[in-house]
Amino acid sequence: MNLKKYLPIIGISIFIYILLKLDIYNVLKEISKANINLLLIAIFLVFLTFITQTLKWFSIARVQTSKIGFLEAFKINLISLFYGFITPSRVGAVIRAEYLKKYNDGKIGKGISNYVLDKMIDLCSLVLLAAIFSFVFREILSNNYLYYAILVFMLLVSLLIVFRSKERSKAILGIFYRKFVPEKIKLKLKGEFYSFYENMPKKRYFILFFLLNFLNWIVLYMSVFFVGLSLGIDVSFFYFLAIMPIATFVGQLPITISGLGTREAVLISLFGLAGVGATKIFSMSIISLLISGILPSIIGIFLILRDKKRI
Repeated sequence: MNLKKYLPIIGISIFIYILLKLDIYNVLKEISKANINLLLIAIFLVFLTFITQTLKWFSIARVQTSKIGFLEAFKINLISLFYGFITPSRVGAVIRAEYLKKYNDGKIGKGISNYVLDKMIDLCSLVLLAAIFSFVFREILSNNYLYYAILVFMLLVSLLIVFRSKERSKAILGIFYRKFVPEKIKLKLKGEFYSFYENMPKKRYFILFFLLNFLNWIVLYMSVFFVGLSLGIDVSFFYFLAIMPIATFVGQLPITISGLGTREAVLISLFGLAGVGATKIFSMSIISLLISGILPSIIGIFLILRDKKRI
């Protein structure tokens, strides 16, 4: 039995269990009472995240000398959002590397490098955000969240430092390359490996990349904050910045699709410490999923079908 196929069912099962436990009628009733004006602000902020999401990996692409314009990158970002939305840990977003091939002299390695760097910096900034605000709210949140966040941050940064170097990666991955890679694809894989490290951004650029990732997370969580306000959730935005990164990180585990179930369980648990009801939190998560996940995915599907029609 291939367990990987069934892992995503865990998160979806948790989601359905929470929904039934809270009663679907109560959740729908809560959603129906949402303040439309505040939801419109949230939708506007979600649109801004499309720009900040694109900008963070577009800046890496330009440093890597990819010949891509921002509007084309924006379109590719929406397409990759769809693939990310329907796959565990959003790994489907790596499809971006395929779209970047024509801007990288037909080499997919540089596109994969762009995705990996973006993903690693994204996770590092996310965990650092969780660590900072877990410390700020240490009287409410358990100190364990802070310790785990610092530990994971150090681990991710260490991996980033190690695999940013071609020589270090070659020494580590060379063992697997020699023993496990079939001879017929060794030459091609070797070429893509060197393509991966072609025009690797210098250290000084990583400060910019981190700042852009922080900006993206803050804008995204601000949209969730306004969704919460629309439902009458009266909690400080800084408390959102302490909780949302933890829920987002847990949602990255490959046991669900787009964080379903695992994210809601964490949100209900942590917002419960501030006295917020589970039904309101679940309703907030549903609306946020709709405007920042499902709607962008529909746009992404439209762009995919339009491109296929042109071909």
